[in-house]
Formats: sequence, C-alpha cells, structure tokens
Amino acid sequence: MAEEFDVEFIERGDRSARFLVRGLTPAFANGIRRAMIADVPTLSIDTVRFIENTSVMFDEMIALRLGLIPLTTPLDDFEVGETVTLALDVEGPATAYSGDIQSSVPEVQPADENVPIIELKQGQRLEFEADAVLDSGKTHAKHQGGVAVGYRHLQRVEVVGDAGEFEEQEPNILRGVIETEDGELVNADEFGNDLTQRYPGKEVEVHDVPGAFVFHVETDGSFSVDELVLRAIESLDLRAAELEEKVRV
Repeated sequence: MAEEFDVEFIERGDRSARFLVRGLTPAFANGIRRAMIADVPTLSIDTVRFIENTSVMFDEMIALRLGLIPLTTPLDDFEVGETVTLALDVEGPATAYSGDIQSSVPEVQPADENVPIIELKQGQRLEFEADAVLDSGKTHAKHQGGVAVGYRHLQRVEVVGDAGEFEEQEPNILRGVIETEDGELVNADEFGNDLTQRYPGKEVEVHDVPGAFVFHVETDGSFSVDELVLRAIESLDLRAAELEEKVRV
C-alpha cells in the first residue's frame, strides 16, 4: 500500500519556505534533503573566454566569481549538459555587476542584478563571453540551487504543571517549530526561542512527534522553492523506479 504524507506550509515565499511533512522516516527525510541539494540541476557559468581584461584581477579569479552568480534556470527548456551563451562588456570607471551580463536566452538571466563582479578604474575594461552549462550539485557545488536546506523533528510541547512559586525559571531554548497541545503550529521565533516566554510560570515537556519533520528551504533564485521541492521528489521517484526495474530483471 502506498504511503500517505501530509504536507503543511508554515512559511512560503518564492525563495524560502518552511513546511511540515508527516509520515516520513528519518532516512526518507534525509533523502529529500540530499535530493534538493544534489539532484536538481541549475545553469552556472563554466567556461569563460576573455576578450579584454585590463582590471587588477586575474582572469581565473574573475571566472571563479562568475561561476558563483546564480542564473535563472527554466528546467523544462534544457537537458543536462546543454549550454547558454552569456556576454559582458563594461569599461571603467564603473563597477561591473551581474546585471550587466547579457544572455542569448531571455529566460536565462542573473537571478540578482546587484552582485558585484569587479570595480574598474579609468581606462580599465572587462569584456568576455561565457558558456553556462546545466548540471547538478553532484558535479559541483556551484550547481546547487538549494543553498540552505535542512530539517528537524517537529516537537510537541505539553504543559504538565505549574512552576514552583519561588522557583526562578531558567531559559528553555528551543528552535524550529513547535506543536501545541491543541495542534497549533508555532514558529519558535515568535517567542524568542525561549519556552519560558510562551509558558511563563509553567512546567512543560517537549517530545519529538514521530514521523513529522519541519523542512526549511532556501534557493539561490535559480528557481522557486516549490520547483526545487517538486523536482527533488521527482528525482527520488525516478531513482526508486529504476531500482525496482533492475531488481525485477
């Protein structure tokens, strides 16, 4: 019988989200995390052809910086290994920014326009062409669209009594998301990560909720959080199907 999972978003934005998944094993939760980091490919500058570089920085150093600039990645339009041509031509005095990079494909652009590449003085010039290749984080860290991906057990907090009348409560630090006795999900940031602030004068017990994990995901702008998560799950599904097929042979 197929497993059933319950997913609930706690925070949801284009580049970052926090969501709860119930019905997971620790191994499956870690598999999702690893897939988001290593399996979902992004476009990243891989080869640079310098036409002119009279700045104070070596070609190799500029190329390294270029490889770390996130590029929007329409995954349905490309296969792993395919490339997109980019170009830049800036003359000083000026600062060359990621937004100055021109792309041969309108859908592929720097995810942020204000990433500084280099400051050029009077008479200095930087001109190059570059190839951005689609590849995954398993090949190189610059292809990791999930820049911050983690998870932790959902923790349930129960009030078990009153604190001693003359007992001074020490901070009870807890991070992530808690589930209250009535099933409410509360971000620990809302009470400064200190349970004594949410439950003053109370004795509480904290327990991990079996099979419930809270994921916190941030992307570099290559694509949305929703696409990163869905593509990671799709990758796991494809690998599981491949393994099943090979076992049956």
